[in-house]
Amino acid sequence: MSIHDVYDGSRLIAASMDILTRHKISITVGDDFEEYRALLKEWRPNQPLGAPFDPNLQAMSPSNSFWVVGRDPMGRVVHTQAMRLLHLEDQPLSDHLRERFKEYPPSTIDIDYENSRYRAGPGARRISGRVCYHGEVWLDGSNGQYRGSGVSSVLGRFAFMTAMLRWSPDWVFGFMPKGVAWKGFAERQGYMHAEPGVLRWCRKDSDLPMEAFMVYMAQEDIRYVMSMPLHELVA
Repeated sequence: MSIHDVYDGSRLIAASMDILTRHKISITVGDDFEEYRALLKEWRPNQPLGAPFDPNLQAMSPSNSFWVVGRDPMGRVVHTQAMRLLHLEDQPLSDHLRERFKEYPPSTIDIDYENSRYRAGPGARRISGRVCYHGEVWLDGSNGQYRGSGVSSVLGRFAFMTAMLRWSPDWVFGFMPKGVAWKGFAERQGYMHAEPGVLRWCRKDSDLPMEAFMVYMAQEDIRYVMSMPLHELVA
């Protein structure tokens, strides 16, 4: 990244922190995923640490991953998200996922892996190089105080900006349940591209599968999103 990019990214992170402070959310960024696992066990017990960020399953280090936690004024965890850098210089994301999509399951359902499937969209065939996987996205909606506030948009962009300053990735991607994507959450997070029907997770305890979109952005998309004034995103 150029000096100008670093300056702009740092400025936008500062603006994000100012907006979140006004909404009484304090942010912590870390890279110890055992510490993160313990936080989830205490504050998000119904949604444990997902396999893509489990240090017992993945090679996690400060050089390739980070997590973000938001707390309310009482110290309660009300937000989480995480990023992990993949080096896919030798293959497109479509090939990586075709071989390893079972490493990216949702953590909240009992999955029938044998009958689940991945279907590559056109975007995944173009994605390669330094690629960030974005997951663990959660915002506490129990009391409704953050709904309609634009906070989710600022939080999503905070993670994009942090990844840009750390790694300057060529692409960022994630998976989003169909019902969540249909409600416009991909756009609120800042994603500019979404492909339906990519993942179909069959359940052991139900005949109704869980379908997921793949959301993604190129580095030029992230730069475009970062250029937008943050104050326009919040109510």
